[in-house]
Amino acid sequence: MNAAVEPAASFTTAGHCPVCAGPAEFVATGPWWRDSFGCTGCGSIPRERALMLTIDRWFPQWREAVIHESSPCHRSTSARLANECPGYIGSQFFEDFPDTPQVNGIRNENLERLSFPDASVDLHVTQDVFEHVLDPDVAFREIGRTLRPGGMHVFTVPLVNKHRPSVTRARVENGEIRNLLPPEYHGNPVGDGRALVVTDWGYDICKRIYQASGLFTHMLHIDDLHHGIRAEYIEILVTVKPTN
Repeated sequence: MNAAVEPAASFTTAGHCPVCAGPAEFVATGPWWRDSFGCTGCGSIPRERALMLTIDRWFPQWREAVIHESSPCHRSTSARLANECPGYIGSQFFEDFPDTPQVNGIRNENLERLSFPDASVDLHVTQDVFEHVLDPDVAFREIGRTLRPGGMHVFTVPLVNKHRPSVTRARVENGEIRNLLPPEYHGNPVGDGRALVVTDWGYDICKRIYQASGLFTHMLHIDDLHHGIRAEYIEILVTVKPTN
């Protein structure tokens, strides 16, 4: 069997950026395209373009919707949603202030205890957040509770286990976090800048979401150089709340 070919560290192509919503040039500056295959116009990376393309196709009325995005990055897809949707609500979770509605003018939302009323949000968006949630089943249930009928949760999360079952790396025991595997961290826009990886997700995530919320989830894998979408861990998940 032939060995897998790694993406080129230097690559340029022209196309149409879903975030810029116009002609664009995409440039890879390293072999890990998930973080290095950028749009020269808006700076978006492949997963962000895949997310925006999916929102445009699956929820085209997003500009008139109530959108909640947890942990937005304030650029790329997050910036476009915020700029073009009057009903956009961005939030962060400030663990040191769990009961404070706002911290430094930023809405404080814990995905495990959302403050939104039942059936009040049209579209939840999360970008690489659910690998860090301590009790993802509760968070999936909360998202289902707060979605309006016909609403969606469109999100990215690294499916690092692919065809293997998801693995819990850490959990809360007696009010303290217990690491079951050596701790691994990603960047975090708040706190000390580190977010503990709690779950190595696999393709069984759709089953977990259904068991937690009763909602079905579509898993999309987009490989589309015209839209600058090619990378590892590029899946987009779309959880849909039925209209009846």
